[in-house]
Order: sequence, then C-alpha cells, then structure tokens
Amino acid sequence: MKTASAVRVHHVPTAEPARQAFLLLRTVFTVAPILFGLDKFTNILTDWTVYLAPQATAIVPLTPQAFMYVVGVVEVIAGIAVAVRPKFGSLLVAAWLAGIIINLLLLGSFYDVALRDFGLLVGALALNRLSTRPAAPRA
Repeated sequence: MKTASAVRVHHVPTAEPARQAFLLLRTVFTVAPILFGLDKFTNILTDWTVYLAPQATAIVPLTPQAFMYVVGVVEVIAGIAVAVRPKFGSLLVAAWLAGIIINLLLLGSFYDVALRDFGLLVGALALNRLSTRPAAPRA
C-alpha cells in the first residue's frame, strides 16, 4: 500500500513559457492590427483623422480620410503577415508603430498614445525575438 507521500505528482506544463509568450504576442499582433485597420473604414472606435499630422498629407497628397484608408489596408496586411510569417510580420508591425509614433510626435499632442505605441513596438520586437528558431544542437 502506497502512502500519500510516496505518490508523486508531476505537473507537466502544456507549453514552455517562451512558447506561451510567443502565442500571446502573435495573437495580439495579428488581431489588433486587423481590427484597427478595418476600423479605419468605419470609424466606429474613433475618428482616426484626428490622429493624423498635417505633414503626412503634405507628403502624400490625399485627403485625411483617404490617407486613413491606405493606413487601414497596411494594418490589415501587417496583421495577416504576423499570422503567417511572425518573424517578418513583427518587424513590419514594429516599423509601422515607429511611423505612428513619429506622426503623433509631429502632431504635437497625444503623447500618451505615442508612449503606449512605443510599448507596443517593444512587444512587436519581443515577438520577433521569440520567432527566431533556436539553432540545431551541435554534435
């Protein structure tokens, strides 16, 4: 007869912490850009043109709303890229976030959003690092 102390309980995690972090980040950086990109066409969440610096439409001669349509398409593509090729897609999202941060700083307001987007940029770079497959063990 076995005593309770003799019975070993093995806790086997379903995934390693790095794998869990990768899956969380890949999911968020897939879903969020797609949803925000689609919202550029509906403006349900906000009027996105408020966040557009005048310098952007001076460089690209489009109306602010037309500019946001282009932004929306790029964001949807970035989200799909993260889902399909996270190593590449994460860099695309990080570069896109850097552009958004620059735009917000040029606007001279929404510094809180710029800081939040910097945190997201760091998260996208973390996803990129987690997307790197470890090298095969050397013999």
